[in-house]
Amino acid sequence: MIDRDLPLKKTISENIKRLMKERGWTQLKTSEMSGISKSTLSDYINCKTLINPGNVEKLAKAFNVKKSDIDPSFNLEWDEKPNSINLTFTKLPIVGAVSCGNGVLAYQDIEGYEEVPTSWLNGGEYFFVRAKGDSMINARIMDGDLLLIRRQEDVDSGEIAAVLIDDEIVLKRVYKTNGTIILQSENPKYQPIVLQKTDMKNVQVIGKLKKVVLNF
Repeated sequence: MIDRDLPLKKTISENIKRLMKERGWTQLKTSEMSGISKSTLSDYINCKTLINPGNVEKLAKAFNVKKSDIDPSFNLEWDEKPNSINLTFTKLPIVGAVSCGNGVLAYQDIEGYEEVPTSWLNGGEYFFVRAKGDSMINARIMDGDLLLIRRQEDVDSGEIAAVLIDDEIVLKRVYKTNGTIILQSENPKYQPIVLQKTDMKNVQVIGKLKKVVLNF
C-alpha cells in the first residue's frame, strides 16, 4: 500500500532534525523541551507517523519557530478533502560521481533517488551529492549529509559550491580575487586550494549548494 503521506513525513522529519542540529539538542532534550514523548518524537523523525497539529504547536514553541517551519502544510491551502494538502514533490538523483566530456556533465554511480518538495526548486537542474569527511563541519555539513545542488558553472565569491576536481566531487567555499580562485574548506585543519585561472583545467564548478538534508 502506497503511503501518500510519506513525502510530507520526510519533510517534517528533515525540519525537526535541522532544528535539533542547529540547537545542539538530542532527541531526549527535544522531548523534554516540547513535552512530546521520546518514542513519539522518534516516530516523527523516522517517518513512521504523521505529526498531529497539537504536537506541531508544541515543537514550534520549543524551538521558537513558526508552525510552518515544522510542518509546511501550515503555509498551504487545504483541498476540499480533509487531511490532504497541495504539496507536489520531485524525485532527484543522489549522484556518487560525475563525468565531464566535451563540456557535457553526466551523472554516474546514482545510488538512488530522493523526493523533495517542488517548492525547494526554483528553476534549473538539481541533484543530490553526499557529503564525505569533515572538511565542511564549521558550515554544519557532516559526513553523510545529503546536499541539494543546483547545477551551474559559476557561483558568487563566498558561496559554497560542488566542485569537480579530477573527477571527484568536493564541496568548498569559493573565493575569487585578482584572477585567483581559492577553494576553502570549513575546517582549519585543511589548507585552502589556491588556483590561477590557468590552473582550472582539471577543476570545475558544477553547482551551488542550496540545502543540506541532514543525516541522522
